[in-house]
Amino acid sequence: MNKLVFYPAVFHKAEEGGFWISFPDLPECFTEGDDMIQAYEMAVNALGLALTSREAEKQTLPEPSAPTEITVEKDSFLVVIEFDILAYKKRTNSRAVKKTLSIPEWLNEEATAIGVNFSQVLQEALMQKLQIK
Repeated sequence: MNKLVFYPAVFHKAEEGGFWISFPDLPECFTEGDDMIQAYEMAVNALGLALTSREAEKQTLPEPSAPTEITVEKDSFLVVIEFDILAYKKRTNSRAVKKTLSIPEWLNEEATAIGVNFSQVLQEALMQKLQIK
């Protein structure tokens, strides 16, 4: 399951120094940074918030525009932002969710007898099923 996406961002030179950033494919997504490193980091975070907010609202994510199709103004330049949706979710939303499930009694007895951690087994099985590393 690959959740790596690449969205173009326009870095605009700010009059007071640094940059402000916009995303042509996500008109609601803006951020800023004092220097190139901070601006890029802020762009990654802003992109993550915009994409996960859209997912939470059951909106489809827009297809990223091809960088060659975007025209930038003077004192601006294009940067393609790499974003790992799955890593972002793991980092920002790892709270435990209680699940009720049923297994055969004999299987429960065997697993309990050897001290199986049911939560861990379920997590590992789900990650394998979803092909998540």
